[in-house]
Amino acid sequence: MTNFTVNGKAVTTRVDDDTPLLWVIRDVVGLTGTKFGCGIGMCGACTVHVGGRATRSCITPIAAVEGANITTIEGLDPASDHPLQQAWRALQVPQCGYCQSGQIMQAAAMLADFPAPTDEDIDTVMTGNLCRCMTYSRIRAAIKQAAAAMAPKS
Repeated sequence: MTNFTVNGKAVTTRVDDDTPLLWVIRDVVGLTGTKFGCGIGMCGACTVHVGGRATRSCITPIAAVEGANITTIEGLDPASDHPLQQAWRALQVPQCGYCQSGQIMQAAAMLADFPAPTDEDIDTVMTGNLCRCMTYSRIRAAIKQAAAAMAPKS
């Protein structure tokens, strides 16, 4: 039995300890915004936050999240109105959209560490999140737009 919190709601699950967090989020909790991409933690489509840190849920065993606070794309902003989500829409970032929840979750964790990221910061942190449609320039622009929107107003 594993106990954790997803998007502010307590969850108790009875699955094998080595079951990937991704499948628990999707199949047990019923949140399908987190996507399966490669299954080996290399594409970033499955990125969620565990304790505020970007984590590849496809390679994270459920036993590793005992007591953890997990945030999925659905929990980033219940109204889908986080500054990153606003920027993604405004700049029409997605094409197929498959990788976008992972991209946004990785970007949200990055902005917590780098509130005014440079191109180099963005490239370094986002390099592990792959986009088959190659919308990287729009992703970078959206991250910068969101960072500006999140900056303290003087």
